[in-house]
Amino acid sequence: MHIRRTNLGSMVTVRNLKKSFGAKWAVDGVSFTVQVGEVLGFLGPNGAGKSTTMRMLTGFIPPSEGEITVGGFSMLEDPIPAKRLIGYLPENAPSYTDMTVLGFLRFAAELRGLRGEANKRAVHRVVEMCFLEPVIHQSIETLSKGYRHRTCFAQSIIHDPQVLVLDEPTDGLDPNQKHEVRTLIRKMGESKAIIFSTHILEEVEAACSRAIIIDRGQIVANGTPEELKQRSTYAGAVTLRIADGSVAQVRQKLEQIPAVAKCAVLSTTPVALRAFATNNGRDLARAIGELAAAERWKIEELHTEEGRLDEVFRSITLPETKREGNP
Repeated sequence: MHIRRTNLGSMVTVRNLKKSFGAKWAVDGVSFTVQVGEVLGFLGPNGAGKSTTMRMLTGFIPPSEGEITVGGFSMLEDPIPAKRLIGYLPENAPSYTDMTVLGFLRFAAELRGLRGEANKRAVHRVVEMCFLEPVIHQSIETLSKGYRHRTCFAQSIIHDPQVLVLDEPTDGLDPNQKHEVRTLIRKMGESKAIIFSTHILEEVEAACSRAIIIDRGQIVANGTPEELKQRSTYAGAVTLRIADGSVAQVRQKLEQIPAVAKCAVLSTTPVALRAFATNNGRDLARAIGELAAAERWKIEELHTEEGRLDEVFRSITLPETKREGNP
């Protein structure tokens, strides 16, 4: 059998990916790459095309147009070697509920070609990694939603894949379990290429080295969480809280600083304001601190914001008339 292997510069390469359902384009021209050592968050509102992209990426459904390569193998022309490199956690964590956790994981390992001692070692490894020891002999139908999800997550890494595709990997988990999964994703992301879809903004900051925002089937933003937060109007904004004084006078003084674009009053007693920076306002906190010293204001709080991913997300994915909470 002849297998075509393309350039290995990226572990995952997606070019001009499209998928239509009838007249609707669920995914419309998506392109991106993922390297080993990268954790890519695929972020978007419900119905944006995240899960459809994940399903095409793993070969679960075919694209209408476009190319997908995994480890240099074409998902369309050479799907078997491409799929061998992937671990996949689908949305809603499907499994065989009449099996025990142990039986299901042994079955998943065998499907991946692991038999005998290799099978046992793989199962033992993922049971420890996913904290499944307390339920190892229970049938999956008796598990809580969190344990079911962890069991399906365990099957996705049973063969120690080079690429992990995770669709909503913390869905249904409690805060402690979410923390465990995010920590695991970050650790595995040091040696694997990981893509996970989510609509939870805190997931991106907690686990991702890069994030893509998709809306209506198209990529509308691509960058590190820090780069995306720099697009926020809150990026570089400084909050000032002082013990006494007139909020009107303080605001007037702040707005005279060249690096201040505008001020918003947060509180009148005590006086608290947020000064939003112009593009050259990187030293805004220092300028405000010097002003406070000159005016002999008693500072109770002075800090600079990094930017807010939720505001960036809203500004990109919502029409302006529907946005709330902007300054």
